[in-house]
Amino acid sequence: MTSSYPPLAQTLVDRMVAATAAAPEQAVAFQGAPGAYSHQAVRETFPDRLPLPCASFEDAIEAVQAGRAGCAVIPIENSLHGRVADMHFLLPESGLHIVGEHFVRVRHCLLALGDMAALKEVKSHPQALGQVRRHLREWGIAPVQFFDTAAAAAAVAGEGDVAMGAIASRLAAELYGLNILAEGVEDADHNTTRFVVLAREAAVPPAGVAAMTSFHFEVRSVPAALFKALGGFATNGVNMTKLESYLRDGKFSQAEFYAEIEGSPAEPPVARALEELAYFTNWVKIIGTYPRARDRAA
Repeated sequence: MTSSYPPLAQTLVDRMVAATAAAPEQAVAFQGAPGAYSHQAVRETFPDRLPLPCASFEDAIEAVQAGRAGCAVIPIENSLHGRVADMHFLLPESGLHIVGEHFVRVRHCLLALGDMAALKEVKSHPQALGQVRRHLREWGIAPVQFFDTAAAAAAVAGEGDVAMGAIASRLAAELYGLNILAEGVEDADHNTTRFVVLAREAAVPPAGVAAMTSFHFEVRSVPAALFKALGGFATNGVNMTKLESYLRDGKFSQAEFYAEIEGSPAEPPVARALEELAYFTNWVKIIGTYPRARDRAA
């Protein structure tokens, strides 16, 4: 755990770490300070379990690997900013399995100790500040960059300056005793983050449950390799919702791909498509099959 949290946040972190140490199987690891949107995702997904704040994505994943947490809830993509950095590396290398997904509608709040008239500046993560740029300009409030939205709220609460506010979640306001001066101040009304649940053991959904399957693979270094590898999904009527390429170990000749499809390998069309994929690639590794949280077109 990190010692760089503001004091109010660190107090909550210490409390949460102590609670999970007594019941690690009930712990759900997340990245960020208490009150972060990842914390909100944990509360919505596992309301009866114990949140475990971690300094980084790697720390949250390691907590599950080491048995200090039963699972982790990790952001994988955002509707405004695309994929979360390094997730395409961290997921395959973790040895963990995706066993669920959850979507969080990101509703930024303007938080402060005082009122709007006293407010001159607001702290928050650069992405959050960018997402509320229009409102800040209208209000004449200057943005101040901070490393985390919830940590910014904790800092504002601890510093006692009514001229300084924060952009963070409603949960952060509740945890640190701040006033919510405005809610839903993001410039785009579709700002949504998708989270995945990672666990040590796979948990395949029962038959009849709409499923997603995440996997990665490496194409062979031959002409039209990707076209041939993906042909089986088209011919078997399997919908692919995500395909991302990346290079590893300095190789420019063979790309690796992270992909997601609707369906489970237990379904014959998906099984046939994956079999054809394996024929035209060097390897295929399933990261997880899990219940579909919602229609991707929603």
